[in-house]
Parts: sequence; C-alpha cells; structure tokens
Amino acid sequence: MILWLWLCWGFSISAGQPDSELMARYLEEKLLSDYSIVEQVARRVPRQAKFLQRLETRPRMSEFTVKSTIISRYAFTTVSCTMVNSGSEAREAVFEMQIPAAAFISNFTMSIGNKTYYGEVTGKEKKNSSDDKARHKKPPSPTNGRENGYETFKASVFIPRKMQARFLLHYEELLQRRLGKYEYTVSIRPQQLVGRLRVEVNILENSGIIALEVPPLRNSKHKGNGKVEGDVSPPPSTVVGHTKTLAKVTFNPSVVEQTRIARNGILGDFIIRYDVNRELSVGDVQILNGYFVHYFAPTDLPPLPKNVVFVLDSSASMVGTKLKQTKEALFTILQDLRPEDHFNIIGFSNRIKVWQQDRLVPVTPNNIRDAKKYIHNMSPTGGTNINGAIQTGAKLLNDYIAQNDIDARSVSLIIFLTDGRPTVGETQSSKILSNTKDAIHDKFCLFTIGIGNDVDHKLLERMALENCGMTRHFQEDEDAASLLKGFYDEIGTPLLSDIRVDYPEDNVEQVTQNFFPNYFNGSEIIIAGKLINHTSDSLHVEVTASNSKKYILLKTDVAIDLPSRNDIRGVPGLEDGKGDKNYIERAWSYLTIKELLNSHLKSDDNQEKDYLMEKAKSMALAYNFVTPFTVLKMREAGVHSEPPQEEFIGPSTDGIGEKLQSLQGHKAPPGIRRQQDKQRIKVSKTSADGDPHFVIDFPSNKFSVCFNIDGEPGDILRLVSDHKESGVTVNGQLIGAPAPPNGHKKHRTYFSTITILSNKPERSYLEITPKRIILDDGERLLLSCDRTAVVRSKSLEVSIAANSNVTVTIRDTISFVILIHRYKKPAPYQRNHLGFYISNSKGLSSDSHGLLGQFLNHEVKLLQESLNTSHQQVGQNQTEALKPNPTNTLSVKGRLIPVVWKQRRIYNGQQEVDCWFAKNNADKLIDGSYRDYLASHPFDTGTSFGMVNSL
Repeated sequence: MILWLWLCWGFSISAGQPDSELMARYLEEKLLSDYSIVEQVARRVPRQAKFLQRLETRPRMSEFTVKSTIISRYAFTTVSCTMVNSGSEAREAVFEMQIPAAAFISNFTMSIGNKTYYGEVTGKEKKNSSDDKARHKKPPSPTNGRENGYETFKASVFIPRKMQARFLLHYEELLQRRLGKYEYTVSIRPQQLVGRLRVEVNILENSGIIALEVPPLRNSKHKGNGKVEGDVSPPPSTVVGHTKTLAKVTFNPSVVEQTRIARNGILGDFIIRYDVNRELSVGDVQILNGYFVHYFAPTDLPPLPKNVVFVLDSSASMVGTKLKQTKEALFTILQDLRPEDHFNIIGFSNRIKVWQQDRLVPVTPNNIRDAKKYIHNMSPTGGTNINGAIQTGAKLLNDYIAQNDIDARSVSLIIFLTDGRPTVGETQSSKILSNTKDAIHDKFCLFTIGIGNDVDHKLLERMALENCGMTRHFQEDEDAASLLKGFYDEIGTPLLSDIRVDYPEDNVEQVTQNFFPNYFNGSEIIIAGKLINHTSDSLHVEVTASNSKKYILLKTDVAIDLPSRNDIRGVPGLEDGKGDKNYIERAWSYLTIKELLNSHLKSDDNQEKDYLMEKAKSMALAYNFVTPFTVLKMREAGVHSEPPQEEFIGPSTDGIGEKLQSLQGHKAPPGIRRQQDKQRIKVSKTSADGDPHFVIDFPSNKFSVCFNIDGEPGDILRLVSDHKESGVTVNGQLIGAPAPPNGHKKHRTYFSTITILSNKPERSYLEITPKRIILDDGERLLLSCDRTAVVRSKSLEVSIAANSNVTVTIRDTISFVILIHRYKKPAPYQRNHLGFYISNSKGLSSDSHGLLGQFLNHEVKLLQESLNTSHQQVGQNQTEALKPNPTNTLSVKGRLIPVVWKQRRIYNGQQEVDCWFAKNNADKLIDGSYRDYLASHPFDTGTSFGMVNSL
C-alpha cells in the first residue's frame, strides 16, 4: 500500500506539475494519517476517525493571500481567503485571522456563491444585531497574544454545495519603533494546508531603508524568540529585494514546504524588521496635502541616570515557571544597570517586603550580588496585595527624590509585575487607580507587566496610562524571561526627558500629543497634525528637551512643497492605489483616535467620557475604522453583484483582463465596456487649454471672450466651483516649461492634472493626467489613457478615447471633455498636458463660480466707444464693424473692460475661434484677482468665492 502511494505520487510529478490544491488535499488526508512516504513529512501520527471526518467535510481553503503596503511606517494590509465547498450539501466555513491589537479594521467584504456582502462601519449600539455576518472579538483579553497581543477577527458562513466563499479583510496600523527597529507581523494560521499561499509586503521609506531582516517564522507558543538557536535565515521560499528607499518581501511556500513547517496549517508569524536613515537632529517631518507627521528619534546621546524600583509579585500563583522566568530576567536586568543608576526591589504577596529599607542603592558589584541573592530567595506564598505594593514603591521613590540631591535630569520609574488580580488589602480597581495616581502625583512613570490569563489586564493598562508608562502582557506558555528582558531593554536607556515639540499656532491645528516625559533609546516619538496656513512656504519646528549634560533646543524650517517627495504616486512597485491615499492624513487620524480612546479609558468623569466617545466615534466613522465605539455591519449588495476583487481591472481594446497589482483590494465598479459608446458629445468653445488660454462662449450674444492666465508652476486653479449646489468642483494643476526662444514670456505653464470632484448623490472624484485616470466613487479604479473604454456608475460616466480625450458625464446634466496632449519628441518648451472643455453645463447652478464657472449663467455686453464718450450697445449685426476699433469695451457685472479682437485655435488647432481678448490676467473681467482662484490642494472644494474647504 505504501509503495503504491509512492508510485502514484511520483507518476503525477513526472507526468506534469500537480495541482497545488490537490496536492494539499492529498498530503493532508492521506500521507499525514500514516507513515510519511516523502522525506518532508517523515513522522507518524495516530489514525483519528474524527480528524479524518473533519478533513472530509470542511470546506477546502484554496487560496490565502496577504498583501501589504507600508508607506512611511503606516501599513495597509489586505487579507484574501477563498474557501471551496466541493461536497454535496451546504457546509460551514470559518474565516479567522489574528491581527495586531493596535490595528484598526477598515473594511471587510465576503462573497458566498452569487451573493456579496460589504462591511459598513457604523456607531456601536448597545446590543449588536443578531444577524451580523462577522463578529469581532473584543480586545480586553487577547488570546495567543504577545506583549500587547492580538485580536481575532472571525467570520462564519455556510457555503452552498459545489460553490465557494471569498473573504477580503483590510486593516491599517502605524508601526511602532522598539529596540531600534520597526516590526511588521503577519499571522499565517489558515488551519490547513493551502494550495496557493502568498505573503507580499512592499515598503517605501523616503528616508532610506536600513537593517532590513526577515527572521524565521515565530511559533505562537514561543514568541519570545521564535527560532531555533543560531537560526537567523528567513523562512523557506522567502524572497527579499530592496533599493535605497523601496523594499519588496514575498513568502510563497509550496504545499510541500508548508508541511515541513507545520502539517496543521498553523505556520506562525511572518515578521519583517527594518529601520530608516535619520539625518536631521530635529527629526523627519513629512507633509502632504495639508497634513504633517513628525518622527523624532535622536541617536548618539548619552543615557540619563535612572532611579528604578522593581515591584515583583511573589504570591502563591507565581509558583513554578512564572517565578522562575521572572528571576532569570531580573538577574540579566540587574547586570545591565549602569554605574550612575540607583535601584531597589520590593517583593509582595500578603506581605510587602522591601530589600533595602527607605533608600535606593547605587549600582556596585556588591549591591548587584546582594540583590541577586534576595531575588533568588523569593518564594511564592499568600495572596496579592497590589495596592499595598504600589503605595510602598511610590513612597520609597518619592522619599528618595525629596531627601537626596539627585540629578534634576535623571529619570525615575517603577517597574511593576504581577500574574493575578488584587486579593488582599484594597481590591476595588477604581480605588487602586485613584490611590496610585495620588501616590505618584506625576513625579515619575509606572510601567506594568502582566503574566498569564488571570491578570487584570484593564487595571494594569490604566495604571500605566494614567502615570505616563506602558504596559505589556505575556502569556504563561511564552518565553517570559526573554520578553521581560526585551521590555526592560525598551525602557532601560532613557536618553531625553521632558520633550516638547512646538509648531507655530497660526500654522497648525488638531496636533496630537506633543509633550513626552521621556524618550527611550530605540523608540520613536510621533506627532501629527493639520496645516491651516496654506500661504506659508515652510513649517517651523522646535524641539526642547533635556539630557544628561544639558537642556537642548532644536529648530528647523521644513519646506511645504505640494508636489513634494512625500507624494508617492507613480512609484514603481506601488501601483496599487495606496500611493493615492493620503497616508499622512490617515496616520494623523489613527494617532488622534488612539489618543481619544486612551483619554476615555483614563477619565472618571461621565460627561467627559461621553464627549470623548462621541468624538472618537465620529472620527472613526469618517475614516471607516472599527474601534471600541464602532462596529462592522454586513450589508448584502444584491444577488447579481460581482464578487470582491483584490486586483484593479484596467479596460483594454481586447476586453477586460489586464490586471494591475492592488494591495487595497477594492473591486472594479460595474459597467466596464469593451468599446467606447458611438454617440459623441458635442463640445463647446468654453475651455482652458494650452498655455493656458481661456475661451468663454456666449451663444446668445454670438461672440466669445478670451483671456490668458500667467500662473506659476505648481499653482492649482479653480476652474469650476459649484460644490454647494450641484456638488461639482473642477481644479487644474499647472506644470512649468521654459519659454520658446525670442518669446516675451519668462516661462510657459500647462495643465498637468485635472481633478473633478462630486459629492452628490454620493462622494466621488476623478484625477486625470496625460497617462492615467483614477476614479474613486467608494471603490478605486485605475485606468490607462492609452486604451479606449467606458466606465459607468450610478451617477458618473467616464468615456476614454485612447490617446485622444476623456469625457466625464455627471448625472446626465453636466459634461466635461479633457483633451490629452502628448508629444513623441517634445521640444524643450513643450510638456505633455491637458485641455479642459465644458460640454454641458445645464446641471451647474446659477451660483457656480471659478475661472470658467462664473460666466456660465451671466450675460456679458459688448459696448462701442462713441465720439461723445457715451456707450452704445452693440447688436448682433454690428460685431463685424467693431473688429478694428481698439476702444471696444465689455460690460461685466457693471465693470467695464477694454478688449481687442483676436483669433484662437482650439481642439488641437483643428478649430479657429474669433474672440474678444481681455489683457492683464483678465483684470476686472473675472471677480477678484487671479490669486483668489488658487486652490490649496487638488481636492480643495472651496464652498464659495474666497473660501476653502475639502471634500
């Protein structure tokens, strides 16, 4: 029998490459129930009828893919999973994914058979609906957690016979720097062998990537080290490649390679660690589209002296491994104390035992030796008096600070460790918190550590939060000794204290936390905010702090440059839509929501808690984050909806099928056609094209008016502004080029980008360049300008004539045509650019504005200057007679503007237009001046003339 199986498997390989899904089924159902035939699965497992029955009846996972984009420490992750029910009856499928507790879920989609369900983030109600398709485990008691732990996302559905289910989960997180590196972790625990398993991580750090490493997979039960001693190689099938600023890491194990790691599909944690270059002492300030994020992580500073009290649980529940590992960790930590440090140790159970009464001792060889003896002799006994231990430690440290001439810039802290809940003395959590806060009184920080499943994690977390510290939670079956040592390493080397980061008040608003009591070596301080002064060309930054030698003040001015290096659209390897998201804005929202949640947790005032909850909820809804105050509800999208996609679909002349990588995972909107509609939309003369030359057609008056705008490269012009009424805004961004030889201009400008925004009946926008189009109406689609296609949604249609023009129709009452000007061999003064034409303006209101929009519903009169200086209105038949008269005048809203006769060519020079030309940047012709029409960014939807808003 064994020989026959070996021959069959060998024949399938020699005949051709075996299907990966069949291979997974074969190995799991056949080979793993008996002696292994191949070397990769060389061990015996007992036959278990229930196990085999479960294998036969549960749906098969055919695909498990994780795609992630990390842009400047901010990570977008998409998990895709496909399960197939090949049985003869409906079967239950469970999609389960562990995600970092610090991450926010931002979307979830699933397709079961021919039905699709989309997640909608809503405010959390007191009682969740019983028919929710996805249930999110709350974070208070993370299972299988390391340090701050993981949360488990779980969705359970029944798959009809002979059909499949597709799950698509999105989450976001801001990576934290610890021990000098950022760590990105993906949990790979599909619970079975998978035919197609792939992890792909793309990293972009404009500062430069250094020290990139991919350690071996980390097993859930040994997350302390996660590797065989001496083994530092990446997991099998891992490919790592990177340039100075870009990195791509893939993990794509075959079924046989999966069996080498784990036969049950629980492979472990796939980890990527890296750091970035740091050049400026004041830190790395990144600015994009009105938001900034500031990363501050100075190095090469002497460590501050510290005064530390270790408060260790020695109650009966610590017996065995927990106390043994705690002792091992403390032995190593004591050895790492510096000569300028002072310390003491407190053990607590029913009784409080202080090693050195009423003092902290300096670090000397004798004191370290005696401290190790004291720790070695600690024995587990009695209950847990948490309140008494904290009060004793706080009094000891307060008295030492008050009675000794300690260095004013030294750092004082308590490190508190327990494995249980309070059972002796004060046991009420609210009283313990209040007593702790009163005892510490903002004079030093408290760091808490919980071990095991019985610990009151909420109590320890709040104790640390309220007293400027951090908390960690370790599982009992983890390598607690190395984890404890790792946590101490994070806080054991303070470099700065009392750090304050300031920005000009008239330049910024809604800035996140900007004062920090301590900065520890290997960590990072992150501040984010919004820019409000859009006229300023720089942001002033000041950092004040103290270190062991002196107080320091760092200053710099950071250039605010809209098309700056932080706009990463078009970067090779990131053609997935993430580059078009304002990752800096999302990092700001992430930090702000986290701070609101922490403030809510710390507050004892019900009114304040309600305010913080509503504010956090409102912001989470705006950015589609699942938080403790929001919930993900599933909505059916209809029987005939397309299944969720993880790839963009770009239309081509050969039909649908060209695929561009997408880490975002939105599906392409329905309605993509193979051919452009035959019906062509009539284009009017009203336009902005070329250098740019503006033409406004007045059909009822049977004449046209034209003018030029001499803008600056980078300027964003508001062409149409009707956001308040029709909801439509059109902005055009200028690009510069040298002037032609012997010309009168210092430079030329053209439109490089046209942005069309609409917020009725729902939010959508188009961003058009000569090469590509981004359409986002809730789902992002990337289209190429060199392929003919038509895309329709509920209220929007985009028609592309390859390499020629793009027609945008909104609600069938507003139409714009964008001409594409591209040069095969451009002259030095030529640039690929766009022309903007208004084809149908019926849907725009009478209050529309902008350089073109203000003329769509207003009359303009042409006047002739007579000999007696009285104005005479020109009739339609008199226009020809006025051409040579240099004193012709336009009357616009009571303003008189001298004009001259000119001819303009539009539509790529195919049509000639006679027009009355207004000089001097359309002075008096347009309302206000040219600068009143400058938008602060491409998505600026100024609600009225002179006002600024954002969609």
